[in-house]
Amino acid sequence: MNKKWILAASLVCLSQGVNAQDAAEKAFTDEVIQCAAYYQIASEAIGAMNAPQMQAVGERLKVSAVDAATLAEKYRPAAQVTTDIAAEKDKQKAKLGGSTNLGSLMGQYKDLCKTVVYEPQKRLDYWAMVTM
Repeated sequence: MNKKWILAASLVCLSQGVNAQDAAEKAFTDEVIQCAAYYQIASEAIGAMNAPQMQAVGERLKVSAVDAATLAEKYRPAAQVTTDIAAEKDKQKAKLGGSTNLGSLMGQYKDLCKTVVYEPQKRLDYWAMVTM
């Protein structure tokens, strides 16, 4: 009887660990999607400025958008990533309210996205701790 109880308790703990890992990966991937959308919006806005001195910044943002999408595809199917990024872009553009001022988005995503996209393990570890 004791062995059955120990086995059942072990399976429950294992199941909870898997659920926590799934929750951490989902939260992390949601952030990566947000960053991909932010980078796309920012690169498009800079491209529309027609300011040659900002061209290099716009190109770096495009690369970051691709890097973020590629990272997200490690955790979700590519088609789902594309759909999720499009939906997130719509949300972020709605927050801008038609303005071309990216200040609010930059304040929210600029520093966060550097860590999320270029130090993903650090951010995944954060989400693993938060979702335990």
